[in-house]
Amino acid sequence: MTTIDLNNDFEQLTDACLYFEYTKAADPIGSGNISRVPFAEFGQDLYATGNTRLIPLDISKELNCEGPATSPALCANFVRILAGENLSTNFNATSQLFYVMYGRGHTEFDNVKIPWKTGDFVTLPSGSNTRHFAELESTFYLVHDEPLLKYLGVTASTPRFKATLYTCEDSLRELDKVQKEADAVNRSRISVLLANKAMDQTLTITHTLWAMLGILPKGAVQLPHRHQSVALDLILDCEPGCYTLVGTKISATGEIVNPTRVDWKPYSAFITPPGYWHAHFNESTNAAHLLPMQDAGLQTYLRSLDIKFVLPNVEVPSP
Repeated sequence: MTTIDLNNDFEQLTDACLYFEYTKAADPIGSGNISRVPFAEFGQDLYATGNTRLIPLDISKELNCEGPATSPALCANFVRILAGENLSTNFNATSQLFYVMYGRGHTEFDNVKIPWKTGDFVTLPSGSNTRHFAELESTFYLVHDEPLLKYLGVTASTPRFKATLYTCEDSLRELDKVQKEADAVNRSRISVLLANKAMDQTLTITHTLWAMLGILPKGAVQLPHRHQSVALDLILDCEPGCYTLVGTKISATGEIVNPTRVDWKPYSAFITPPGYWHAHFNESTNAAHLLPMQDAGLQTYLRSLDIKFVLPNVEVPSP
């Protein structure tokens, strides 16, 4: 048993103590002690050419946290694997989720072989010895929660779900089914949320991650909405004329005040910061598809998601 010599160690025991008057520390973001999650864009130029590699979308310098990180809790990555090659992606993470932008191959994870192709989703729990093998030149969009574990100072050791494959055929069939439903035009969005049977409380794809496959029909507008989860948005396909408006404030008439415009580009990604109002517009001649991934599994479990929508003439929280 370790004993403490109070004569020698008392100063060390109290050295880290600080005290703040409440109003000077209750809002660390407002006071500037913690930086906001910034808006950022990431294009095809990051992964379109070059060797087999992992490309983190790293803004850890702006977040003042240990990197790589794309938000305080998540790290998004592009993964490029040349035909016939393989790549190891081992993280200290409780959840990995990757979407195959194009290609074909398989992933070996803790003695499980998972086949994948263009349009498939794969989720992996905590584990080791993860290696991806490409039969054709392949590119992923991969998100994991290692930054959260770095902040907590913990090591992932207990899998919370099984490795799961969501095939392109299944997800697109479900999206098509939703789109054909009679009242789809009156919904705030036309999309499907990918979920896992193990997440019966949060109804999300993992206990920390959330993923939505959505379609924005031609001429459609998704009115402003906001949530406290960060959104790491991947645009799958679109034509010029598709864009998102992002801003911190909403007017009395339901419009975003002084918004930033993000023009969509196929297979490009951008960050929608938590708490920001954002609206999606399709002024092109064809439908577009998008894939937002968020830390909303964690936020939902914490009861702090606080998602709100602007509907015609009224702003209401979601159920």
